[in-house]
Amino acid sequence: MNRDKVAVLIPCYNEALTIGKVVRDFQKVIPDNSRIYVYDNNSTDNTAELATEAGAFVRHEYRQGKGNVIRRMFREIDAECYIIVDGDDTYPAGAAPEMIEKVLSHQCDMVIGDRLSSTYFEENKRLFHNFGNRLVRKSINMLFKSNIKDILTGYRAFSYQFVKTFPVLSEGFEIETEMSIHAIDKNLATDNVVIDYHDRPENSVSKLNTYSDGLKVLRTIWRLFRTYKPLVFYGLISAVLAGISLILFLPVFAEYFRTGFVPRFPTLIVSGFIMIASIQSIFSGMILETINRKNRQDFELELLRLKQEEVRHLFSRL
Repeated sequence: MNRDKVAVLIPCYNEALTIGKVVRDFQKVIPDNSRIYVYDNNSTDNTAELATEAGAFVRHEYRQGKGNVIRRMFREIDAECYIIVDGDDTYPAGAAPEMIEKVLSHQCDMVIGDRLSSTYFEENKRLFHNFGNRLVRKSINMLFKSNIKDILTGYRAFSYQFVKTFPVLSEGFEIETEMSIHAIDKNLATDNVVIDYHDRPENSVSKLNTYSDGLKVLRTIWRLFRTYKPLVFYGLISAVLAGISLILFLPVFAEYFRTGFVPRFPTLIVSGFIMIASIQSIFSGMILETINRKNRQDFELELLRLKQEEVRHLFSRL
């Protein structure tokens, strides 16, 4: 099986204004035996033609959405290192060699092009985008006890092992959130490279909808928190239910202790059913946590299998 040294993957939808420059910029910095792939996602302009003229290998994904494009990319391309970058010329190609070095020499599984620690908040004029980036970063780092500097960046480098073991579930812009949380949960080696972000050039339009896509990202965080941290998730629900049950039960118990009578049987019954729900919730969390741990064990075995495959590939090239 032939692999590229580095595969630059560029998902594109109507980026005719910038795609040629992006392709040429990366051609200057990537090593030999590397390729640039542009995946056109139903563009209505001449993005695909301009990418081909600039020297990229152009392929197509007909299901709309960035997540669908990345799913296709990860299935079809084999490389020792992958660079994913947007085609809007907002990310510097000059940062790619450092990101590649971290994957190939420092054994990082995901390297994040960190915009938020440099020029993003000065360059990006969309107030709610800035607020959303901060909110998502703080939410994920708090819920998953991590320290990723930029959750939603579209500029990343990946190892072969990450790409071939990452289950792409999202269809749209939530994909970056899913990647970040997957790396945290599976204890994959991650690093940050601070990059200089530049806003889109004039007449270039962002495909990200601040409100609808922002809500999708928040729903994705909630869904993945429930999936990857079931004991904490259902434990919190259990604690809330137990608190409500006790609030209802204690006045009834106090009255019984004082008078020997229970005049509010309906309240007592409701309290009991809520406590049963609380117990069911915590046990559900414990069962799902056990399943989650087994999934992590299986994931580690899959990483080992892929590592052995990489070693065989290396020896086959000697």
